[in-house]
Amino acid sequence: MDKMIGGKKSYLAMKTDSEAASELIGSDLKEVGHAVKKLANHAIKLGGLGFGTSFLKWVASFAAIYLLVLDRTNWKTNILTSLLIPYIFLSLPSWLFNLLRGQVGAWIAFVTVVLRLFFPKHFPDWLELPGSLILLLVVAPGFFANTIRGGIVGTFICLAIGCYLLQEHIRASGGFRNSFTKSNGISNSIGILLLFIYPVWALVLFIL
Repeated sequence: MDKMIGGKKSYLAMKTDSEAASELIGSDLKEVGHAVKKLANHAIKLGGLGFGTSFLKWVASFAAIYLLVLDRTNWKTNILTSLLIPYIFLSLPSWLFNLLRGQVGAWIAFVTVVLRLFFPKHFPDWLELPGSLILLLVVAPGFFANTIRGGIVGTFICLAIGCYLLQEHIRASGGFRNSFTKSNGISNSIGILLLFIYPVWALVLFIL
């Protein structure tokens, strides 16, 4: 009888130990699952932020190019033209920037200079700005291409350019209301507002 009772106690003890071990393993697996889930969420969040930054760079660059095109039709302002060149330089997406800064950009710059020197009469005026941009991309020192560009200083420069162009546009349009109501001012206003998307987003990420 004592043996039966002792065997039952031993069985119950083994069962209790087994259940405790199972619960411990289950708890460990649950913690591992939470850690993996947390890691996946952080990776997705970081990937989304990176994608958002890259996408907004494309939007800002195309907005600046769009304003350059409008400058030849609606808004003939030298100030706008000159400031959009450094803005594009600072906001251009990395892979396109590196492509134009390499041999591709060097050949384009070389052809541009040859045409400008030896065929000035056949060199159209609208190529002056794209040519200047390509030359800037190719010959810019590493300090500007690698340190200022993509850093907080470059972001503040882009934001300052956007603010200056916006106030100049509002003043040229005769007021804030006219800049968003006149048919020839709406397109420029939209383009300038798009210039703020990338620097504002970059500053928010920097603060966070």
